[in-house]
Amino acid sequence: MSDVRPLRTYGRIKARTLKPRQEALLDTLLPHLAVSEEGAIDIEALFLAREAAAAPVLAPPAQPDPPAGDSLTLEIGFGGGEHLVAQAVAHPSGRFIGVEPFLNGVASCLRHIEDANAQNIRLHQGDARDVIARLPDASLDLVYVLFPDPWPKARHHKRRLIQPDFLDQLARVMKPGAELRFATDWADYADWTLALFTKSKSYAWAAERADDWRLPWDGHVTTRYEEKKLGDCAPIWLRFLRTGA
Repeated sequence: MSDVRPLRTYGRIKARTLKPRQEALLDTLLPHLAVSEEGAIDIEALFLAREAAAAPVLAPPAQPDPPAGDSLTLEIGFGGGEHLVAQAVAHPSGRFIGVEPFLNGVASCLRHIEDANAQNIRLHQGDARDVIARLPDASLDLVYVLFPDPWPKARHHKRRLIQPDFLDQLARVMKPGAELRFATDWADYADWTLALFTKSKSYAWAAERADDWRLPWDGHVTTRYEEKKLGDCAPIWLRFLRTGA
């Protein structure tokens, strides 16, 4: 196996000093929710581990947990965790894995998890491709890629997350009919993404009318990044379905 690491698709991994509560959650809560750093990921073991490990850290649910469903969602680059936690709370029988390289974002997400007493989230700080490589075949029902780093300069486009090899890796772990939801406020990145997905035989663009890419999908939760409006266009919302190819 080659030791050459793929290009990083993200910039810094830490910014301002963490608040005491965030530092404490990294020490106390994250170890119970963290995806293992190596080896194949056993989804059942990953989420059943809460009964033995995370339960003493998070408060017991107000009501018994519903039966664990087989719905598995991956959010790549969850930022501060607002969207990830809101989705997990809205779908308590689903299972959610969030990946974020930015330490401050992970710390923020842990705070949201504790405040919401969300029992169905697991986290990985680092590169999403490391997690995808270790997921079982056809295990994901839904994938979110919301406002990834656009790397707007042409010489940096090679660092964008959406690349042909990434789509191939993701196709392996998505179930037939699974959905990928992508959002960006950079017009060039939307064009780039649409071109690569439609070229791939593993995906089909789900849009039927203009509002399908002009308006967010049902249940969307606005992120802090989205509110900043840092891009060069209004948000563009793209949905792709995993085909049987």
